[in-house]
Amino acid sequence: MTHKVWFRSAVAIIFLLLIIRLFIDVQEIFSPIVVIAQTIFLPLLIGGVLFYLTRPVLYFLERKGFPKWTAILLIFVMLGAIIWLAYILIAPIVSSQINSLVNNAPQIIRNAEEYGRSLLSQREHLPNSIQQQANNLTGQFSDRASSVGSWIATFLSGLFSGILTLILVPFFLVYILIDHHKFAPFVTHFFTGERRTWLRKTLHDVDETLKSYIVGQLFVSLCVGIMLLIGYLIIGLDYAILLALVGVATNVIPFLGPYLAVVPAIIVALVQDPVMALYVALIMLIAQQIEGNLITPNIMGNALNVHPLTVITIILAAGNIAGIWGIILAVPFYAVLKTIVTNIYSKRKEITQRAREDLY
Repeated sequence: MTHKVWFRSAVAIIFLLLIIRLFIDVQEIFSPIVVIAQTIFLPLLIGGVLFYLTRPVLYFLERKGFPKWTAILLIFVMLGAIIWLAYILIAPIVSSQINSLVNNAPQIIRNAEEYGRSLLSQREHLPNSIQQQANNLTGQFSDRASSVGSWIATFLSGLFSGILTLILVPFFLVYILIDHHKFAPFVTHFFTGERRTWLRKTLHDVDETLKSYIVGQLFVSLCVGIMLLIGYLIIGLDYAILLALVGVATNVIPFLGPYLAVVPAIIVALVQDPVMALYVALIMLIAQQIEGNLITPNIMGNALNVHPLTVITIILAAGNIAGIWGIILAVPFYAVLKTIVTNIYSKRKEITQRAREDLY
C-alpha cells in the first residue's frame, strides 16, 4: 500500500498541513523573514515581468554580437527612453485629469447616488430585503463622499512609498538578466539520468508558460486600452485617458478585467450624460469581442488554456484569501501549477507504459 500513488499523495498532504500548522504556531520566529519577503516581493515581481519583456531584446542584441553588459545597458537606455516619453507625453494629461476627478468626486458620488435611488424607485416589485440592501449601499456613497480627500491622501502616500520601493527594481532586473541561465542547471545538478531530463523539461515548460502569459496578457491589455481610448475620445467622454489606463490595469485580470474597467467609465458617463453610458457599454462590448475573438487567440494561443468558469472561481477564491495580489497572481500561479502537474502525469504515464511493455 505504501507504494500506491494515493497513499503517498495523502501522506504528502498531511505533512504539508502539519508544516503549515507549525509555521502558524511559531510565526514570531519567522517574522523577520516575512518582513524581508514583503519588502522584496513587489520589486522582484516587477523585475521578473520586465525580464520576460526584455529577454527577447537581450537575445537579439547578443546574436548581433553585443557583449552581455552592453546589451543590458542598451536595454536600460531603451526602458529609460520609454519612461521619459510616457512622462513627457502622458503624465501631464493624466495629472490634470486626476486633479479634475478629485475635485469633482463628491459631486460624481452624489449624482451616482441619485441615479441609484431613481432606479430603485422604479423597481418596487423587488423584494423588500433587496431594496433595503440597495438603499444601504447607495447611502454609503454619501457617507464616503466626505472622505474622498483622505482616500486620495492615503493613495498618494502609498504611491510615494511604492516609488521608493521600485528603486530596487533595476537591481533585480540586472541580476536576473545576467544569471537567469544559471537557474535551471543549479536546480537540475542535484539529479541524474531521466529525473534530470524530466526536471529540465518541466522548468522549460514553466518558463514558456510564464513568458506566454506575461507577455501575452500585457500586450492584450495594451490593445484593449488603446481601443477604449479611441472609443472614449470619439464619444467625448470625460477623463478618457485616465479611464483607458484603468482599463489597461484591470485587463491584467483575465475575463473579469473588462467588467471591472467599465464600472468607473459608466459612472462618469452617467454624470456627464445618461445616454453616453450606453455608448460606453457598447464600446466595451466591441472591445471585448475583438479582444476575445481576435487578439487573445492569436497572441496568447493556448498559454492559458483554462476554462473561463475555472478562472473566475480561482480569482474569487484567491481574492478572498490574499486580496488584490491574489486576484492578480492566481491565474499565472494556476497555469504554472497545471504545467507541473501535466508533466508529472505525462511522466507517470510514460513509466506505466514502459512497465507494461517490459511485462509483455
